[in-house]
Amino acid sequence: MKKVKLLSILLGLFLLSACSLNVKNNSTSGKDYGGVFVSADKGDTWRQMPYIPTISGTPGNISSIDINTMVMDPSDSKAVYLAMIEGGLYYTYNISNGWNKITSLPGDATVKDISIASKNKCALFVAIANKLYKSIDCGRTFSQIYFDNNTGVSVTAIAVDHYDNNIVYLGTSRGDVLRSLDGGNSWKAIQRLKDSIAKIVINSNDSRSVFVVTNKAGVHKFNTSGGATLEELEQYNNTFDDTNWTNYNDSLKEFNLGLNFKDLVYSASDNSLLLATDKVILRSYDDGKTWTKLSLLTPEKDSSINDLAINPKNSQEIYYVTNTSFFRSSDGGSTWTVKSLPTIRAGVSLLIDFNNTDNIYLGVKKIEEE
Repeated sequence: MKKVKLLSILLGLFLLSACSLNVKNNSTSGKDYGGVFVSADKGDTWRQMPYIPTISGTPGNISSIDINTMVMDPSDSKAVYLAMIEGGLYYTYNISNGWNKITSLPGDATVKDISIASKNKCALFVAIANKLYKSIDCGRTFSQIYFDNNTGVSVTAIAVDHYDNNIVYLGTSRGDVLRSLDGGNSWKAIQRLKDSIAKIVINSNDSRSVFVVTNKAGVHKFNTSGGATLEELEQYNNTFDDTNWTNYNDSLKEFNLGLNFKDLVYSASDNSLLLATDKVILRSYDDGKTWTKLSLLTPEKDSSINDLAINPKNSQEIYYVTNTSFFRSSDGGSTWTVKSLPTIRAGVSLLIDFNNTDNIYLGVKKIEEE
C-alpha cells in the first residue's frame, strides 16, 4: 500500500514537471491561461507554472485564481509567495516542484500583502481584511497580531525592517501608518494620511529611510534618524516637519502623475528609486528629493502600467507590465522592447530572481470588465 501511494506521488510530480516545461510563449498567446508564468531569458519566452502536486497522481492548479501580488523571500530567491484574490496564500520553495497552499489561513481570503523577515525566513506577516497575521514556523501556524475594530478598514501594506526584524510597519485603508518595535506584539500610530496606504518601502541600503505611498500616488518619507523621536512628537496627524516626515507631493505635481499608484521600487545597486503610476514612471537618485521622468513607448494617455521591476544587480534593466504587454529596457528607460503577454489575462505582478536575474516571474489575473 505504501509503495502504491509513493508511486502516485512520484507520478504526480512527474506530470507536474512535464506539464510546466511544455507550455511556451507561442502556444499560450491569445489563450486564457492564469496563475504564474516564468521566463528564464528576461521575458523573451514564458512557461506557465500553475501546478499543485497532489497524492492522487493528478496535479491540481491555480489557473482559475487571480493573483493580487507576489513576494520573494529576501534570503532565498527560490521561495516565492502568491497573494491571491479570494484564494488565500500559496508558496513554493522551488518553482519546478509546483505550488503549495497555506492551510492555516482563511482559504478563500483576499491577501492584501505579505512580508518576510530578512534574517528569519520562517517569520511571515500576512495582511487579510482588517487583520495582520504572523507565523514563526514558515506558515504552518499563524497568530493574529493586529486587527482594526472597524471591519470596513483593511490592512493594506506591510514592511519589515531588514536591519532590525523586530521593527515592522503597517498601513491601512483609512490612511494610518503604524509601527511596532517588538515584532508586532504592540503598535503605535506614527502618521495618519488622508488616503489608503498602497505600499511601504524601506531603503535597501539604509533602513532608517522609509517611504509611504498612498493609492492616489501621494509620496511621503519617514526618517527614523530625524531630530525628534517618536516619543517626543505629540501630534503625527498630517505633520510634515521635513525632519521625521517629508511630503514630496508638491515637488511631484509637475509630472502629472494621475491618481493611480502602481509601484515603488528601490534599487540597491545604485540607491535609486523608481515610482510608477498607471501613466508614468519616474526615477530619483537622491532619496526622492528630485525626480526625472522616463520616456515610454506609448503616450501617457494610452499607458496602462500595472507593475514595475528592476534588475537588482543592474538598475539600467527596467521592466513593466500592462494588461496586454511586457516592456523591457536595458539602458535605464531610453529605449524599450515590447512583447505580447503569454495569455489574454492582465499582467499584474513582476518579480526578478536576485540570484539569477535572467529569471522573471509574471503573475496574472482576469481583466475586469468596465
